[in-house]
Amino acid sequence: MLWAFFLQNGREPWDTAIFAETYLRPGRPHTNYMAYFSHSPQLSFMHIYAQREKVPGSVIIDGGSGYCKYGWSKYNAPSGRCATFMEFGNIESPILSRLQHFFTAVFTRMQVKRSLRPVVVSIPICHSDDTESARASRRQLRDAIYTVLFDMNVPAVCAIDQSVLGLYAARRTSGIVVNIGFNVTSVVPIRCGKVMREVGVEVVGLGALKLTGFLREQMQQRNMNFESLYTVRTLKEKLCYVAADYHAELSKVTQASCEISGEGWFTLSKERFKTGEILFQPQIGGIHAMGLHSAVSLCMHHCADSGIFSDDGWFKTVVLVGGTSCLPGLPERLEKELIRLLPPSISEGIKVLPPPYGVDSAWYGAKIVSNVSTFHSAWCITKKQFRQKHRGRNPLAGS
Repeated sequence: MLWAFFLQNGREPWDTAIFAETYLRPGRPHTNYMAYFSHSPQLSFMHIYAQREKVPGSVIIDGGSGYCKYGWSKYNAPSGRCATFMEFGNIESPILSRLQHFFTAVFTRMQVKRSLRPVVVSIPICHSDDTESARASRRQLRDAIYTVLFDMNVPAVCAIDQSVLGLYAARRTSGIVVNIGFNVTSVVPIRCGKVMREVGVEVVGLGALKLTGFLREQMQQRNMNFESLYTVRTLKEKLCYVAADYHAELSKVTQASCEISGEGWFTLSKERFKTGEILFQPQIGGIHAMGLHSAVSLCMHHCADSGIFSDDGWFKTVVLVGGTSCLPGLPERLEKELIRLLPPSISEGIKVLPPPYGVDSAWYGAKIVSNVSTFHSAWCITKKQFRQKHRGRNPLAGS
């Protein structure tokens, strides 16, 4: 049929569209998809495809403490990137003026008229505890984002947890997302699109910045000259990897070189795998933190012991998210360590997936949501709805 041909040859892969219209049409998050569809009118996929074509293009902003990616929902990749920590400070602990500066800069660079386009924005995992004060802090962050965007005359906003978006990019609605961020790593259990904070989110004080800093220390010990931390980060991205067996790797020849524009050639040896090893053995880099495999193992134990759901397989898919999670060998090593640590009743069927779209996984997850046929009605909140919800109180009042 003609509509099927257009779907197969459209902007998004067909299986991505099928995933979105099967699991994301109900809106956020829906714990029983079968119950939803049994009480909903059954639409032909031709009708759904027609609805998808009517969905307006959105602005997607995936920001965090380190870097931001922004672009149009109808494109296959972000149109721009910026270093949020250098330009705007910590947008995860915002004051309104900082958020205003941040969003204004993004809209200016995209040359978009803000009153015409909905905005999809990722919410970083912070204040991760399941306590009243943490819940209040998360509400305050979310409400600050809504307030600033609506004051800028944005017509509608969709704000979703960054880890959930990374999971959607892998075409999953349940699993554990390991988000290696700029400053910290979050291990987030998600069930049907909902972050299960009552089960437990693990936060490890080890992120991309620590890996870059450790590589810099090793280079300085070898008296290697470089101009900036950007040079070190580039070498980390191009040459570093995670060893399947750290001790066996120490006896191998692992030398490799890379040319940095304007600075010449750099050659790394054992630094290539020692840098990524601190994810599993933080003490090598003088860091007091839990190893990545231990944090994921602990999260899986919590999921298995929670008894909230009858099925015990929802947490056995682990999805890696974040630029550092693109290090070659990381998925295989993490899976190996988890199988070693966990009892067979939990480890059986474990699968660790690499970032489905590399450093842009969360951005792409937002793209999937923004193109679903029910996007505006099921996922967005308008300025009027936000004002009605917060009528009679200050949405930014502290807890």
